[in-house]
Amino acid sequence: MEQQLASIKKWNIIYPVYINSKKTIAEGRRISASKGCENPTCMEISDCCSHLKIPHAVEIDKAYPRDFMQVGRVRFQLKKPDGSFWNPAITSKKALMLQIAELVPKHHGRTKKQEAASSSSSTAGPSKSGKHGKKKK
Repeated sequence: MEQQLASIKKWNIIYPVYINSKKTIAEGRRISASKGCENPTCMEISDCCSHLKIPHAVEIDKAYPRDFMQVGRVRFQLKKPDGSFWNPAITSKKALMLQIAELVPKHHGRTKKQEAASSSSSTAGPSKSGKHGKKKK
């Protein structure tokens, strides 16, 4: 276990801020806002790494140094010990961030939330914007 932790310490890191389209470059975004995604979470990034078959580890207790309110990060490994890539389509950290930013909006947790929000708003009762409000005394 300790030997595994020692090896993970040398892995690269992605903070969710790196691909957050709502943040500015000064706040820590690393890819263009048009290619980023809104408010990604560590677990979504982790699921995307699993989908791309890239070894990774989630560190929930770690915070982004520039903004300690941004909690969580994902460590990942692009290359195998022999020097070949785990996923030949992804050869750099930036390429991985772009792939993750594409996949996060399609994440099953996000699509369920959007469907629930759209169905609940469409089934809401009539609005009270008409003349049938509170009666005056």
